[in-house]
Amino acid sequence: MAINLKMTGDLSLNGVKLLVYGQAGAGKTRLIPTLPNPVALSAEGGLLSIREHNIPYIEINNLDDLYEVYRWLESSEEAKQFETLAIDSISEVAEVVLASELKSNRDGRAAYGEMANKMAEIIRVFRDIPGKHVYMSAKMGRTQDELGRILHGPMMPGNTLTQQIPYFFDEVLAMRVEKDAEGNEQRALMCHSDGVWQAKDRSGKLSMWEAPDLGTVINKIMGVE
Repeated sequence: MAINLKMTGDLSLNGVKLLVYGQAGAGKTRLIPTLPNPVALSAEGGLLSIREHNIPYIEINNLDDLYEVYRWLESSEEAKQFETLAIDSISEVAEVVLASELKSNRDGRAAYGEMANKMAEIIRVFRDIPGKHVYMSAKMGRTQDELGRILHGPMMPGNTLTQQIPYFFDEVLAMRVEKDAEGNEQRALMCHSDGVWQAKDRSGKLSMWEAPDLGTVINKIMGVE
């Protein structure tokens, strides 16, 4: 095997890869316009909240759509104009893949297994598109631990994929919505786990809380003032 020696200082040149999860209505879709020059892949038709920003997007209705988009991103001159790929949401993409598997496989457990395998590959290939930032949103799930605490994290169809997905990303952020003392809703990105909400920042550049602006988050991670 020929050794290809690389430098860790060049990793940022491949773009920042982020997963953001949150409850319905938390504002995950509204993060898309804050990204650097994005193109969106939508599997849930929920882009109405950013209509005024006129973001280019591609609808994903089946696996063939996904593969066609990947080929477009990989080889199209048109795709080179975009700095960021936004997938809203990866949970819904998994539902599309699961529906396809359930149609062709009568064994439900086998269908979920095939879906998990295909989604792992899909997440990797889209995450690793060179030279682009990648943002994937996910639904929020709740589980209960042995102490009776309610834990929050990204949710996917099936336990296997739900457990796997945080490990695909260096940046896993929680979109939190809380009320202040006056009862007004405040939104913020939680970037480090508190033991109840799952989050991580492998860059070491983010504070516990960041404003819901992914352009600013990306600049902090890349060391851009």
